[in-house]
Amino acid sequence: MGMTVMDHDTRHTSTAHDHAADQHHRGHTGPHAPGASWSMAAKATLHCLTGCAIGEILGMVIGTALLWGNVETMVLAIVLAFVFGYSFTLFAVRRAGLDFKTAIKVALVADTVSIAVMELVDNGIIALVPGAMDAHLSDGLFWSALLGGFAIAFLITTPVNKWMIGRGKGHAVVHAYH
Repeated sequence: MGMTVMDHDTRHTSTAHDHAADQHHRGHTGPHAPGASWSMAAKATLHCLTGCAIGEILGMVIGTALLWGNVETMVLAIVLAFVFGYSFTLFAVRRAGLDFKTAIKVALVADTVSIAVMELVDNGIIALVPGAMDAHLSDGLFWSALLGGFAIAFLITTPVNKWMIGRGKGHAVVHAYH
């Protein structure tokens, strides 16, 4: 009774089985999880950045309109960045058929690290740019510091997302529901 054991790395070219196996293995974690592409990481980061930017700008507009101080406005902006960042993923996985409780868990697992890194970087940059914290919404300094912060946050968060996706974490969790 001879049994043939196929090496895990053995591949057949262009078969449906291989494609299905590759799809199956993408979500796995551990040493055999395939690496994420830069394109995949950039898309995940852009997805996250979009929600963060909407929430952050809305928070700054609201805080400014209510004549709040810098700290209160920044706290509101960060909270709304998380809310909008999570909501993009939440709506996507709900459309895929997940119940609300599971969808919330997926959004939290998928986006928390990405949003946190992004918020830390872009708010840190705004805080470090001289005069940016006191600039008004009508000032070019406000918008250049904010947009520059988003750009730098994107550049720093993309490798973080690439690393996480390659290990079956972060946005890799969302891909199981697409």
